[in-house]
Amino acid sequence: MSEVTTALNDGVLTVTISRPEKKNALTDAMYGALADALEQAEASADIRVVVLRAEGEIFSAGNDLGEFAAQSRNQGPAVRQVERFLRNLVTARTPLVAAVQGKAVGVGTTMLLHCDLVVLAEDAQLMTPFVNLALVPEASSSLLMPLRIGHVRAFEMFALGDPVEARDALAWGLANRVVPRDQLHAEAQRLAARLAQRPVGAVAQAKQLMRDTDRILEQMERESRIFSAQLRSAEAKEAFQAFAEKRQPDFSRL
Repeated sequence: MSEVTTALNDGVLTVTISRPEKKNALTDAMYGALADALEQAEASADIRVVVLRAEGEIFSAGNDLGEFAAQSRNQGPAVRQVERFLRNLVTARTPLVAAVQGKAVGVGTTMLLHCDLVVLAEDAQLMTPFVNLALVPEASSSLLMPLRIGHVRAFEMFALGDPVEARDALAWGLANRVVPRDQLHAEAQRLAARLAQRPVGAVAQAKQLMRDTDRILEQMERESRIFSAQLRSAEAKEAFQAFAEKRQPDFSRL
């Protein structure tokens, strides 16, 4: 699909989110295309590294809230493509490199916890405002974020939803590099090219040894159950109605 494109060059599969007119907000179909790309990488011996990047001013505004709100009212499809995408992130043996510019909201940030190398532009801002929408963290971020940056920083990110600037994200261990905006994609490709020259089996085994995949999947399933229940709550109804009406939600009477 045109909103998610792929290009393979010298063992590096570059996957580009390309919906800049909608701030790269992710629809279910786009999640499906991203999941397809990760599955392609796992199945092909020609793909040694995956680079995740985006066109436009921001990396991703997260879920397309219009579609998301409609799905919540209708309880959505039986199997949402986002769940496929997240599981593929967790189980990927192929190393993942992310290049992030501008805002990375919600899943735009939590997906980075599953990437092996993360390059941020100087203007990058990481945001996880789940509680703002009366929801809970996803993508096993409720496990991985506190492990990475500590409870108090993770709780502030989830509960207050304030942006984390690129330099702070680097200092906290959420990224490998911060570079000028015009060098972002070149730096990500440079790192990916270096990885592509490494022995595939050793890289994959090292990655697997560093991640407790079963625990991560278990936490993600737990999150999903709570997320689904919270999505049907009065709090979430007020949050999404406020979003549609372009006003601040009022949770004081709930």
